[in-house]
Amino acid sequence: MDTNADDDNPPTATAGTSSAVMKTSSAPWDPMTSPEWDGEKHTREAIHRIKGDLDTIYKDPPHGICVIPDKDNITTVHAMITGPFETPYEGGLFHFFVRFPPNYPFSPPRVKFLTTGGGTVRFNPNLYQNGKVCLSILGTWSGPGWTATQSLLSVLVSIQSLLNDKPYHNEPGYNQAHNPGDVEKYNDIIVHETLRVAVCDSLTGSQAGPPELQDVKREVFLGFADYYITTAKEIGTRLEGQLMTDPFNCNKGTFRFAELVGRLQRLQQSLAKQNSHRTS
Repeated sequence: MDTNADDDNPPTATAGTSSAVMKTSSAPWDPMTSPEWDGEKHTREAIHRIKGDLDTIYKDPPHGICVIPDKDNITTVHAMITGPFETPYEGGLFHFFVRFPPNYPFSPPRVKFLTTGGGTVRFNPNLYQNGKVCLSILGTWSGPGWTATQSLLSVLVSIQSLLNDKPYHNEPGYNQAHNPGDVEKYNDIIVHETLRVAVCDSLTGSQAGPPELQDVKREVFLGFADYYITTAKEIGTRLEGQLMTDPFNCNKGTFRFAELVGRLQRLQQSLAKQNSHRTS
């Protein structure tokens, strides 16, 4: 992993790697800056397929995945993935912006990760601080590319699979820890930043998303609130005030779990009060 947070360069081709695969890795990726799509009208097939992708998710919602299309433009979608259980991401509210190409499904959508603390936090070797999501099916990493049989759901499930119990090993060449304790050190940082950025900031920051997404975030928060607070207290007894030691040298700072406990408790009280007013 390159420690440059804004590095958009694809992986370097190695012996035996097809040039076609590596070429897709250098393709434009940011859905928010895709000028080559701006002047094109989506085909009828693209609109039909996008609606079908959304209907598939609505009819049988996968655990931890939520999608909300723009009310004025179905070709752009806000997605949220809740951090899976038994991982350092547990309960995190991870926000992605998706844009479909005019010729969908013959080209992949473009996806930007918005939960980055303003470009300061790298949550995963495959999720860059500038929002780039590195997946072969998106054309942003080496490996099997996109096919027209894939869908928005397959993209989101692939991203969800990155949020696993030992994300340290997502980095190529890191199947084994390079130094004793690296896996645990990385997980501790991810837990802290999940609570700080993907929970607290997600509900109060500038990347809050559309109102419908905010409603989902509040509901998820209240379901996880006790877990968040308990986790912050428990890990804080071990790490409070210590400097973060990121094996990849991407995330820097000090563990401030006590501060997070206070923020979480205030959010819990505030949202519970708002919720009671809505239901009364």
